[in-house]
Amino acid sequence: MANQHTDKQYDYIIIGGGSAGSVLGNRLTADGTKEVLVLEAGRSDYPWDLLIQMPAALMYPSGNKFYDWIYSTNKEPHMNGRKVSHARGKVLGGSSSINGMIYQRGNPMDYEGWGAPKGMETWDYAHCLPYFKRLETTFGAEKNDPIRGLHGPIKLRRGPAKNPLFQAFFDAAVEAGYKKTPDVNGFRQEGFGPFDSQVHHGRRVSASRAYLRPAMKRPNLNVETRAFVTRLNFEGRRVTGVTYKKNGKEHTVNAKEVILSGGAFNTPQLLQLSGIGDSEHLRSIGIEPRIHLPGVGENFEDHLEVYIQHACKKPVSMQPSLNKLKMPLIGLQWILGRKGAAASNHFEGGGFVRSNDDVDYPNLMFHFLPLAVRYDGQKAKTEHGYQVHVGPMYSNSRGSLKIKSKDPFEHPDFVFNYLSTKEDEREWIEAIKVARNILSQPALKPFDAGEISPGPDVQTDEEIIEWVKNDGETALHPSCSAKMGPKDDPMAVVDPLTMKVYGMENLRVVDASAMPRTTNGNIHSPVLMLAEKAADIILGKEPLAPQYVDYYKHGVHDEDAGTIQ
Repeated sequence: MANQHTDKQYDYIIIGGGSAGSVLGNRLTADGTKEVLVLEAGRSDYPWDLLIQMPAALMYPSGNKFYDWIYSTNKEPHMNGRKVSHARGKVLGGSSSINGMIYQRGNPMDYEGWGAPKGMETWDYAHCLPYFKRLETTFGAEKNDPIRGLHGPIKLRRGPAKNPLFQAFFDAAVEAGYKKTPDVNGFRQEGFGPFDSQVHHGRRVSASRAYLRPAMKRPNLNVETRAFVTRLNFEGRRVTGVTYKKNGKEHTVNAKEVILSGGAFNTPQLLQLSGIGDSEHLRSIGIEPRIHLPGVGENFEDHLEVYIQHACKKPVSMQPSLNKLKMPLIGLQWILGRKGAAASNHFEGGGFVRSNDDVDYPNLMFHFLPLAVRYDGQKAKTEHGYQVHVGPMYSNSRGSLKIKSKDPFEHPDFVFNYLSTKEDEREWIEAIKVARNILSQPALKPFDAGEISPGPDVQTDEEIIEWVKNDGETALHPSCSAKMGPKDDPMAVVDPLTMKVYGMENLRVVDASAMPRTTNGNIHSPVLMLAEKAADIILGKEPLAPQYVDYYKHGVHDEDAGTIQ
């Protein structure tokens, strides 16, 4: 890893060695002709670090200052004034090094929505599909599957969802009137079945492990960790490079282009610090505006979720694996053979449904776990338990992010305005009722020892909303805070054809902040796809040809299409 850049001009500086930055670091250096520098503010993702390499250890990096930026919203005005914690990866690989490893593309109709506005046509499903396929190795997919990728750097495990609680949950969903599906990332998302996870041979497959580390052997790629970018450098509206701080010293480095890949928090923060954003706000904190782009930090989206937890009658759950006395043996099993309870993220199955007949495709997501525990490691008081995570996918609540001062080290103010609309409240009530209906079906009766959370006292619509306000947590899917869109969209920040920031030269955005609308599911897969596609755009390559394939549409296809029994 190089440390001296004084006399060197790079072709590209990538700010952020997270999910998007890892993809770009690999793809932009592949032909050996481009000199690239990746600057990551966090630590390295050491291969011996069990907390980020062991799948079941996912709860430990969150809230730990060595791995996590430890963000928190301002008081959420519609959540009884609660501040909601937001874990964001402060390590090479970014949040892909600390997340739940769940791989969800989203629904094809998400991308039809992306591509609907004039000027956004190249972001529809047919244009995005080949980039999804390029990044995946999908174990369990058929060799002639037209939708799934078979040779990409992200290796995916299907399920296996062998715990009897998974099968009982899938059967209960059928009893409740829903379908099974063999692949929620394939022809039919709607329904219940095993999930894909970024776990391979019992180990986390982060973006840095899949993309960046193989590329770090190339002489034209330099990666700096613990390098905090404090400002962009300009000549007028042309970005010339960056200044970053490392080990207490400032370094300035130049480049032909700078790419912001800091994520949905850091990218709009650095844009605003650089005078790119809402002029009135910037002037109010003493920053001279460089260009007025009011969409920077706006359109902020996230998924909120709750856990519905049940005690389990039979000793079949994974709850005993949370016993601290058993953890040394479980850890040893993983170290010696990448096997046992520690080799899974345990989010091995779930599903997607429509909560009402007014929506055309699924608006609720369920993750099922054969144990009862919160992200912070707080386990339910039961010997055996299980839970389902549920939340609406298309909330019409929107938040915003604003820097508080010129200090790049000060966290910005932000809120997501969860539950701020009547539609949001209605979908939440539907979500809890759908989940409870599934969990009360005969298939789960042999296991069900009663609902622990929220418990029998929460029944009315008003009580459900109050519980969500007090107990809801982020699903950790922040996005859209510097969205791409056509130039006539007053809130668009990024040109969808070039990924360049409107009105600026040599400055691009490639990360979750550039998403025009959040997708139905976990957002890591869409971010990887976006970065794969952006790499071709940046290099001026001929884009992969669009692939027009059929996919499940409610009311169009036979109800049994693409299901498993």
